[in-house]
Amino acid sequence: MKITSYGVNAVNAYKNQVRNVKAGDNKASFADKIEISKTAQEMQGVSTYSAERAERVQQLKADIASGDYKVNARQVAEDMLKYYRF
Repeated sequence: MKITSYGVNAVNAYKNQVRNVKAGDNKASFADKIEISKTAQEMQGVSTYSAERAERVQQLKADIASGDYKVNARQVAEDMLKYYRF
C-alpha cells in the first residue's frame, strides 16, 4: 500500500512570516511582550508554601518516629463527615 501526501508540504507552521515594515518604522514595535496577570503574580508568592509544607512534614515524621504524635479522633471524624456530606 502506498500513501502519498498531496499538498502537505505547502503548509509549514514553522516558516518565518514576512512582515511588511516601512523604512521609518521602529523595529522595536515588533518585539514580543509578556504580561503576567495578578493571579500568576500571587501564585509566585505561594512557592514559600512548599518549603513550609516540607518543614511541617519533617516535623510530623520526627513526632511519629518518637511516638509523640497523637491523633485527634474527634477532628478526624468531623473532617470525614464534612468530606462525605458535601
